[in-house]
Amino acid sequence: MAKQKNAVTVPDIASRKRSTPIVCLTAYTTPMARLLDPHVDILLVGDSLGMVLYGLETTLPVTLDMMVNHGAAVVRGANYACVTVDLPFSAYQESPTLAYRSCARVLAETGCDAVKLEGGVEMAETVRFLTERSIPVMGHVGLKPQSVRAMGGYTVQGRGEEAAQKVIADAKAVAKAGAFALVVEGTMESVARAITVAVDVPTIGIGASVACDGQVLVTEDILGLFTEFTPRFVKRYADMGVDIEEAVCAFAEDVRARTFPGDEHCFSS
Repeated sequence: MAKQKNAVTVPDIASRKRSTPIVCLTAYTTPMARLLDPHVDILLVGDSLGMVLYGLETTLPVTLDMMVNHGAAVVRGANYACVTVDLPFSAYQESPTLAYRSCARVLAETGCDAVKLEGGVEMAETVRFLTERSIPVMGHVGLKPQSVRAMGGYTVQGRGEEAAQKVIADAKAVAKAGAFALVVEGTMESVARAITVAVDVPTIGIGASVACDGQVLVTEDILGLFTEFTPRFVKRYADMGVDIEEAVCAFAEDVRARTFPGDEHCFSS
């Protein structure tokens, strides 16, 4: 599907600093992408799909093949939003060269607009290597789910002066290296505000601050579809899990009572 002429591009997102807030939601499938596309600026194919779709405990087992397959599915359903695909754990940390190969595959095989990777000061060289070679990179600082074991769990980042300065330094390094935007996750509000002031690229918060230049959430969380765990920073806008369960229950009752299918659902001469 060809994108509309007024589709959101990477330069459009980069220009939204201190402007109209950026709306971002996750998408992993073509049908969901089609529903979200007219209403958001960015469709993020997050490695959170490992937990949301595959029932994994963390994002660590997610593979590049999985991200490519779901990224391509989302691109097929989007003709307006800027589609950004996460690089999974182990697909880029080893070296800038490995990161480039992973990005080249993602961009070529999905048709997406950009990639996202986690990391701060330690990933600045890789971000620079990629952006100098025309790979649009969105950064991700603060709580980094791919580093959950090193961080000791999903803990809020930036508590205390030393920790706050580390997160701010990470954000500055990635922005300076050429990232066109930054996701700031699970970070003390004051730190997220400070980052938003300190960097020249848009910040997109998740469990961060309203002062960020945009916000992102997992779509299944806001729709009430993913109920195993609801983070404090999630606002649930619907409870579709209940609706689905009620619909399935009604279908099962009709089948067992032989009231479905009815004559109107059958083919007859």
